[in-house]
Amino acid sequence: MSPARKSLRTIRSVGGTRLRLALVAFSVAFGAFVGQVHAAQPVLTRSEPLGVVRGETTQVVLHGSRLNDAREVLFDKPGLRVTEVKPIDAAKVEVTLEADADLVPGLYPIQVVTESGISNLRLIGVGAMPVVQEVEPNSDFDTAQKIELNTTIEGVIKFEDVDYFDVELAEGQTIHIEVEGLRLSFDYSNRIFDPYVAVLDSKQFELSESDDTALIQQDPLCSFTAPAAGTYKVMIRDSSFGGSDLAHYRMHVGTFPRPIAVVPAGGVPGDLITATLVHPTGDPESPLVTTSQLQLPSERSDAFPLVIQDDNGIAPSPNLIRVNDLPVTVDTEPNDDIKQGNVAVAPGAFCGVISSPGDVDCYSFECEQGKKYLVQVYARQILRSPLDSVINVYDPKFRSVAANDDQGRNPDSFLEFTAAEAGVYTVRITDRLSRGGPAFAYRLEVDTPRPKLTLDRRELYRDEPHGLSVPKGGAMAMMVTAKRENFGGELILDLPDLPAGVEALTYPMPAGRAEIPVLLVASEDAVGASSLVPMQARTVDESLDLTGPLQLRHRLVLGQNRVDMWGYDSSNLLVSVVEAAPFKIQLDQPRVPIVRNGSMELNVSIERNEGFEGAVSLATLYAPPGLAVNNGRQIPKDQTSITIPMTANGNAAIGNWPMILVATYDSGNGQSRIATNPIDLDIQDAVFKFEFPKVAGELDTPVALQLAVEVMREFVGEGEVELVGFPPGVSSPEPKQSVTPESETVTFPLVIAKDAKVGTHKTLNVVARVTSPDGVITQTQGTGEIRVDQPLPPKTDAPEAPKVEEAKAPPKPLSRLEQLRQMKAGS
Repeated sequence: MSPARKSLRTIRSVGGTRLRLALVAFSVAFGAFVGQVHAAQPVLTRSEPLGVVRGETTQVVLHGSRLNDAREVLFDKPGLRVTEVKPIDAAKVEVTLEADADLVPGLYPIQVVTESGISNLRLIGVGAMPVVQEVEPNSDFDTAQKIELNTTIEGVIKFEDVDYFDVELAEGQTIHIEVEGLRLSFDYSNRIFDPYVAVLDSKQFELSESDDTALIQQDPLCSFTAPAAGTYKVMIRDSSFGGSDLAHYRMHVGTFPRPIAVVPAGGVPGDLITATLVHPTGDPESPLVTTSQLQLPSERSDAFPLVIQDDNGIAPSPNLIRVNDLPVTVDTEPNDDIKQGNVAVAPGAFCGVISSPGDVDCYSFECEQGKKYLVQVYARQILRSPLDSVINVYDPKFRSVAANDDQGRNPDSFLEFTAAEAGVYTVRITDRLSRGGPAFAYRLEVDTPRPKLTLDRRELYRDEPHGLSVPKGGAMAMMVTAKRENFGGELILDLPDLPAGVEALTYPMPAGRAEIPVLLVASEDAVGASSLVPMQARTVDESLDLTGPLQLRHRLVLGQNRVDMWGYDSSNLLVSVVEAAPFKIQLDQPRVPIVRNGSMELNVSIERNEGFEGAVSLATLYAPPGLAVNNGRQIPKDQTSITIPMTANGNAAIGNWPMILVATYDSGNGQSRIATNPIDLDIQDAVFKFEFPKVAGELDTPVALQLAVEVMREFVGEGEVELVGFPPGVSSPEPKQSVTPESETVTFPLVIAKDAKVGTHKTLNVVARVTSPDGVITQTQGTGEIRVDQPLPPKTDAPEAPKVEEAKAPPKPLSRLEQLRQMKAGS
């Protein structure tokens, strides 16, 4: 048995196939679904009215599409209940909604469940004041709609629209106007409703105005104190005079308390704290500052909703504070000098206010040598303070150790440092632009690294609503990701509170890996039911004793470049049993492994219900690293099976991997999906290693290619090597050769035709196969080279060269003495 096989763990049985998982992990390859049309999910666009009054029962019409088979409405927070659901048509469903009398005012998440799917999440308002609908004509100053104080107005700002309202105020009376505009929106196309509010006098002069407010995102909060008794106009419009039929708003107008800062911004669970509350008055230089006793919850909370109530009413939305076990030190002036910081302890939370332009706050705390410390500011995030923080850390000799401004798009500062020596260190905080004021609150936490774990769910396709629709008698799958901080180790997933008849098949998430598939299976007799599932992960290492919640981000408004501007964070996943698919689907378990540099085909078959003739598209939920899957395959409407090609590269991750395919089909109400049964895909190392020699031959001649073979590991079955990729005009009479575990070489005879293409060809490959009763293991390797040459011309005898007589040398000239001698001899 291979080492990979020895490390397997049996998880569960599905349809007779045992699932095993190697303690190695994988990465997601879910991009095949990106760009696909949306599934048969209902779409929720808005509610009418936009909100309800706590303690009352309200008839609410939900608008959207594909709502004709709506059966349930669920809320991610307690306190709201739907007692009746009556679909009107595909675009509307009427529900009877009850709100608890002590429900905290604010925005509450709502999702609709139909027989075919789960809608996107929207927010519905819950308030304490009576609701009045805007009545046209009120778009002119002189035709303002009269309203009473402490009223919530619901309306819509159409293109270039302006709405006016008359309100009577006594001299010195302060009112607050809080608008829910962007926070009620749902838009991914950068068509943002950006409301603007102003209070005007009888001469149409703006006495107070507000566009964006740090406390409530891009929605306005306008406060005004009347200088004299009389009628004042409240005006609301889009900040750029835009608007649309979807630019709906809820505007709270009243004398209710509306703190914009709470100091300290949190404390220890269960504590009763004395907090300073900063209330706007319309004059930024003269806010109303009060103190209040606040009871903190008994459990930790990263963003506890604190609601302020007094004799004038209750705030229409909460202030968020942090509740954890860090002891709190509250800012005490003077503390502007790094040598005279407030004495604090670390780990600890330092809470204060950058109270004026240029203000600086310093805190001093003991550090241990060699210990790491994390310094995190909470201001714009959680608290919704206008502060844009900058922090610096100094050592015991007041030398700079570290500094930070922003964390990417997050303006809140964060840094970490390791104390080089023991002693008193100092952290300094101020505003990046040297601004300040009573609302510039912060909570600065100094802590040591602690293990932390959170989960998330990957989208199957872009902008998919968070929810899992499980077809009756079928299954659906999702990818779950884990973020480990300051620890490692194997994780186990838990999915409690599933709908009746639904079971979860989960796998251990190995150490060092961050993703795992989860399969939910609904029984044949599962009734249509839904539940909010608080999925968690826990560590296998009991010494850590750590659990991590789900953190789902429901994006509601996207700005330019799809920047997440507004959304809702949930720790629950909505799971619902929906109508059965019109077919059964089966993914066959491979009986042999896929090897590195190898290939395989997965067999998928469906059993169609009578009357269903549609095509079924297939794509993998994920692919292990190094594995490529053809996600463009489709079972045509006249067929019941297909094969899915897969290839593994030379670095494919060795081990056993649960593989799941997702089938998409037209349900008549949009695209619906169902998951196959999981299979256990075994990825192993290559069986062979080949070395190609360089081969050359002339046209119309035979040559031989001798391939060096290295058998990397033992194999069972018949081995065969096939030479493929011949260039034009080159062939082999025996392209397949046997190979055994003892083989060292394999020789292929080649024939080069007369008309073969001359040149160097790097196209040769070998396909190795090991055939056994269980199937065929296929491995491919290349690239071999063959050079095809023109034949050399034949040799012939050279003609005999003609003889050339040597030229006689001219006679040597005689000297004068020799000439006289010859003359004398001849006389």
